[in-house]
Amino acid sequence: MPLKATAHIEAMSAFALANFGGYDRPTLAQNESAFPPSPKAIQAGRDTVARSHFYPDPDWTLLRDAIARAYGVERDSVLCGAGSMELIACTIAAFAGPGADVLATSYAYNFAASAAARVGAAYVKAAERGFEVSIDAILAALTPATRIVFVCNPGNPTGTRIKNAELLRLRAALPGDVLLMIDQAYGEFDDQDPQAVFALAGRGDTVVLRSLSKAYGLAGARVGWGLFAPQIAAEVRKMQNSNQVSTVSLAMAVAAVEDQAHMRAAVTRTSDIRDRFAQGLRAAGYEVPESRTNFVLVRFADTAAATAADNALRGADIIVRGLAGYGLTDSLRITIGPQDVMDRTLRVLTALRGRQCW
Repeated sequence: MPLKATAHIEAMSAFALANFGGYDRPTLAQNESAFPPSPKAIQAGRDTVARSHFYPDPDWTLLRDAIARAYGVERDSVLCGAGSMELIACTIAAFAGPGADVLATSYAYNFAASAAARVGAAYVKAAERGFEVSIDAILAALTPATRIVFVCNPGNPTGTRIKNAELLRLRAALPGDVLLMIDQAYGEFDDQDPQAVFALAGRGDTVVLRSLSKAYGLAGARVGWGLFAPQIAAEVRKMQNSNQVSTVSLAMAVAAVEDQAHMRAAVTRTSDIRDRFAQGLRAAGYEVPESRTNFVLVRFADTAAATAADNALRGADIIVRGLAGYGLTDSLRITIGPQDVMDRTLRVLTALRGRQCW
């Protein structure tokens, strides 16, 4: 594996060990759910542990059925994986390599860069404008070497979204031999009707990805899914392990997807806390782009101000995410947690703002 391809994993591991001694302590840095998964999912996991001596279903039959019912998609178009990260990596491995470009945007999810490096593909970035993806900038950055266009909607770490009409315009303008990969890990937080974007997968030149780590609260279970045309799915499955989603994770995922009421309630509660938190930050004078996710990006006057804020929050036992890896040294990403934690975070940042000369 090229050294660069390990950068994302090494950064995540170093962050975890340096900041909270592992992955068993919640923070405002990991974009985990503020709330536990459905009680039905928890019970399903408990009930399934005793069957752990069996291999899991390599075709994810029950989960594909549940996703098809919940999202109104064709079950045969659904592929599942160990989080959407696996599906990103396997898709890039299947359709890019040496001499190929993976075209993304300034602040697209960095894991895609690692996945491209792993297979020797170049990772090219089109400029975003005000933390928002520009379809025109993507189209202007196309070259004959472009094999995949990767976009996040909503975006991570920006939290901003692309309107569905713009995604449809992008697909219509791309060459037919360029695969469009749309990462919708935070799609449940976006109030746009997803069906028009889901339908793109049927064309044979587009992949749409989702995750159960965010809205469903299953980050630790590692389950993601996506919509793939048959000819694309056949190539991606060649890159996947055959038993990559555990029996327990599959059972939890099925129960979670079937409990849409719990998921929607978690999204509503998280969004309400997020919007109050963002409003408070803006009232204190911070720049906070409108978020359609379970986190907010906070921009400071400069790198020094962002570092001071990070240090102040750490002093209050609040860990957030620095964004130097995205070139945003003047910004922090703050995951939405329970209301009392967000209130404490807001108090720290408001007090800091009062002590600074901006």
